[in-house]
Amino acid sequence: MIELRPFDRLGGANHGWLDAKHHFSFANYYDPARMEWGNLRVWNDDTIAPKTGFPAHPHRDMEIITYVREGAITHEDNLGNKGRTEAGDVQVMSAGTGVRHSEYNLEDVTTKIFQIWIVPTSAGGAPSWGAKPFPKGERSGRFVTLASGYDNDDDALPIRTDARIVAATLKAGETAEYPLGKDRRAYLVPATGAVQLDDVRVNARDGAAISDLGVLRVTAIEDSEIVLVDAA
Repeated sequence: MIELRPFDRLGGANHGWLDAKHHFSFANYYDPARMEWGNLRVWNDDTIAPKTGFPAHPHRDMEIITYVREGAITHEDNLGNKGRTEAGDVQVMSAGTGVRHSEYNLEDVTTKIFQIWIVPTSAGGAPSWGAKPFPKGERSGRFVTLASGYDNDDDALPIRTDARIVAATLKAGETAEYPLGKDRRAYLVPATGAVQLDDVRVNARDGAAISDLGVLRVTAIEDSEIVLVDAA
């Protein structure tokens, strides 16, 4: 099953400095049919104006993954972590027993991110943060794992949940496969371009909720950059 969720039908709010679109119920946007997708709880498409951002605020018991599409985001938290994550790269925060953090666009240009929240396998644990560059050349024509809850994904950032975040860059006409498994769910969003999943066209920033599919075949209609969450 592939359910298309067009970008122009997503919930959201424009706060001036932040234009946020929500693939799932979040903040003042509530849709009982879009509360979660397996253990995937949040997928926000955020556009952040220059020199603005999210001031310090708390989280706990959530795996929070930020994929930077354009610009850069600067993270700082009460654990002493601080770092700048650029376009195409990813950061992960395991909130665990609790953490306070800020996320600012300190750049002179607009920053665009996907913010993804996944429910952890178990509550608690020491909070942590990490970031990693993933050059697009390494995922050209294939899926590369960015963050993972599995020990065998050695090069990925660790998350404490039964899930994997992967990405691919495809030239128009290229096809990449991902072995999903019929007992799994996936949520796919093209950051740029447009792709075909079976007979479903998924444009940039549309969402595709996928289930009951053994192998996912993604064909690029245009040059595309794709992010996918493999969820329990």
